[in-house]
Amino acid sequence: MAQTELFARGALSVIDYACEAGPQTRPFVECHARHSISYVRRGSFAVESRGRTFDLVAGSLFVGHPGDDYVCTHDHYICGDECLSVQFEPELAETIVDRADLWRGVGIPPLAEMMVLGELTQSVARGDSDIGIDEAALAFAARFAGTVIGKTRERISAQMRERRRAVDAAAWIEAHSTEDIDLARVAKRSGISAFHFLRVFANVLGVTPHQYLVRARLKHAARLLAGEERAVTDIALDVGFADLSNFVRSFRRAAGVSPREFRKAARGDRKILQDRIAATAA
Repeated sequence: MAQTELFARGALSVIDYACEAGPQTRPFVECHARHSISYVRRGSFAVESRGRTFDLVAGSLFVGHPGDDYVCTHDHYICGDECLSVQFEPELAETIVDRADLWRGVGIPPLAEMMVLGELTQSVARGDSDIGIDEAALAFAARFAGTVIGKTRERISAQMRERRRAVDAAAWIEAHSTEDIDLARVAKRSGISAFHFLRVFANVLGVTPHQYLVRARLKHAARLLAGEERAVTDIALDVGFADLSNFVRSFRRAAGVSPREFRKAARGDRKILQDRIAATAA
């Protein structure tokens, strides 16, 4: 696995990981030295820890705890995945989340709030913004603290066939998120009834197919807002929203700011990020 250190100072580090493992790659063990929150920006993989398996797709979070071992597998996924990992020494981690159980959550489902801010952090890492990468990383961590509490849940163990169906469907939804997609279309592609597909998808990934579709569109929109100058209306239509008002409502609900304010933040308006951190901590 290739890794690039983007930032390292004091108790905070930001590392970019690119893994080319595929179905033929033997499972490998990761032992984490620090607390970490890794944003899966592309691909998919599974993580086994303490007797449980977590399937991660684009938009999921991989939460690491120092000293814990994680077995990563790619046996039923497409080749390759990429993650942006924000890592903390214990003294900083405790100021972000002081609940040990959350740092052992391992796999967090794709949440709109985290996907949008994950894309902002990624745009900073690419050099598309004047915001410091440490600022973006800490805003991402603050959002994690305020969002994930109360949203973790136990999932019933799924059979390998069901896990394959869910992860394959998620990858297809993300790749076709700009299209008109409904439950029946994705279920038909998976070869099972819509009712059964809905239960399988939600059980394996922690979100419904429609929730994942909307979040994939918001993720794509955040990337475009941070990196391009096109009109907000054009971006909304391009990523799959039928009208601007629906897009603005959905984006504000996810990011806590409007698309235009988000673009300003990506361009270096630190006050917006500071306000969001303050709101999360309140």
